[in-house]
Amino acid sequence: MPKGFFTDTTVCIGCKACEVACKQWNELPDDGFNFTGMSYDNTGDLGDATWRQVGFIERPVPLGGQAAGSFSWLMMSDVCKHCVDAGCLDACPTGSIIRTEFDSVFVQPDICNGCGYCVTGCPFGVIDRRKDDGRAWKCTLCYDRQKVGNEPACAKACPTDSIIFGEVADLREMARARVEQLHERGVPEAYLYGEDAESQPGTGGLNAFFLLVDKPEVYNLPANPVAPRKTVGESWRAMAMAGLGMVAVAAVAVLSGRGARR
Repeated sequence: MPKGFFTDTTVCIGCKACEVACKQWNELPDDGFNFTGMSYDNTGDLGDATWRQVGFIERPVPLGGQAAGSFSWLMMSDVCKHCVDAGCLDACPTGSIIRTEFDSVFVQPDICNGCGYCVTGCPFGVIDRRKDDGRAWKCTLCYDRQKVGNEPACAKACPTDSIIFGEVADLREMARARVEQLHERGVPEAYLYGEDAESQPGTGGLNAFFLLVDKPEVYNLPANPVAPRKTVGESWRAMAMAGLGMVAVAAVAVLSGRGARR
């Protein structure tokens, strides 16, 4: 059975325990400890050495008696989505990127040749290449931990269960129940992002999906992500139509020239 993550952003407290646990377990280097100017977000984005990234999204709140300039936070721990239709896997020419027995998407570093095709193939901008050797890196869904029956380090470290690991089918049921609960509690804007292929056909659904309370773009997520392979047919059709249009224009020009000479 496929395994993955359900990330409930409504209970994320921004503690960054997931970031620390991920870096510690995978022996990833730090990000330079630089201020990004994005609230308390010091990592900025996912990358070759940042496989979990906690974003702090500041939103203005209605004044309603509060001081001018008041804001609220949306927090989300972002990660590789381990798409069912993975653009990075489709783009890899060496077989470095594989689908594991847990249905996660895994990059084999000893086979990666650093071509970078996977980087452009990912609709989420998750996968990245290291500057020293050019090889691609991203979240492995703690494949090594899963093989010995342990949950991923980030989920293990999360103190609020914002990140829940398990079989995707079970996570979907849990997530749907959570959305219903939030609706009953007066949070009608709660919804699931990437829950399945029906809600996100461009990726076939995500094995690491999210509960959000605002538009995807607010969380730096694409509204309608699509694996590039799925747009190939449309691209060829567009090229064919453009070619026919050029032929038609040329034919009209030739016929017009002949008419003018007469």
